[in-house]
Amino acid sequence: MVDFFLNAYKNASTLQIVLEFIAFVFGIASVWYAKKENIWVYPTGLIATTITVYLLFQAGYLGDMMINLYFSIMSVYGWYNWARKRTNVDSLSISRTTLKEKIIGVFLFLMTIIIIFAIYKVFDYPIKHENYVDILTSGLFFTGMWYMANKKIENWTLWIIGDIIAVPLYAYRGLGMLSLQYLIFTLLAISAYLEWRKILNNDTQKL
Repeated sequence: MVDFFLNAYKNASTLQIVLEFIAFVFGIASVWYAKKENIWVYPTGLIATTITVYLLFQAGYLGDMMINLYFSIMSVYGWYNWARKRTNVDSLSISRTTLKEKIIGVFLFLMTIIIIFAIYKVFDYPIKHENYVDILTSGLFFTGMWYMANKKIENWTLWIIGDIIAVPLYAYRGLGMLSLQYLIFTLLAISAYLEWRKILNNDTQKL
């Protein structure tokens, strides 16, 4: 296992290793803050996703790069949405998706898949077998990020599914640190779902 991670970085530059490690640390911190419903999820996430956009661009993984570019944009929106003042309430509360929001989620998922597939075709990027998996996880993560920005508990279900898929995907690509990161993300997402569900149930009982 140790050899697997070390061999993946034998030909990597020092800059790549340092940047990937920074993204690794801040990415985990971001998920931890999300679990605690702490607004620091967004500034830490922005650091991680911005660095990851650069690394994936350098590696030529277009679909993954677009996921993280979207994460960066949605982090700004989520930061604003979590922090802004609301009438009669102090802050945005955890809730479940309505039927309308479920439909929007399905729309986002399908549109993400269609748009990323089209970008591969327009820029004439070869689509390998793992790229189809990449496109699928893109749809899951895009939708999950939108749900998280609105504090919908279903975001964790999508993160869990996507993270489980991403672990072997990044391992296959030789990006050992990112594979390990997504393994940790999976465990944190499961824990976060249970914690958010507990908060949601407690809030429901108070009503």
